[in-house]
Amino acid sequence: MMRLKKNIACSLIVSLLGAGLPVPAAHAEMVTTTQVAASQRGQIPPRERLDALLDRADVRAALERRGVSAGEAKKRIAALSDDEVQRIAGKLDSLPAGGDLEGVLWIAFLVFLVLLITDILGFTKVFSFTRPAK
Repeated sequence: MMRLKKNIACSLIVSLLGAGLPVPAAHAEMVTTTQVAASQRGQIPPRERLDALLDRADVRAALERRGVSAGEAKKRIAALSDDEVQRIAGKLDSLPAGGDLEGVLWIAFLVFLVLLITDILGFTKVFSFTRPAK
């Protein structure tokens, strides 16, 4: 039993001393979306990116709703100069991907505020933490 305790104590001493040794620091940092997009942006030429965008079903459906066929849009892109294609591709990169989240949050806040006021005035009973005014 004494031998086991001695072995455990020795192994703990060695591991604690080893934990204090200098170790080369690992350098890790967050990779931002713009860095990833910049690294991927150079891989596909802008004209091919726009053509690939027009091949998507949701984009074709949006164009059809606006009265433009996908074939007509591809002809228009083919007629653009390289500078114009580069400018359009640059604008696509700067557009928000998820839509207007701020507007949705404002609308949700206003709905909450209206429901809260009507709850306090006693017109509705939506929230359990409010008491109607007397």
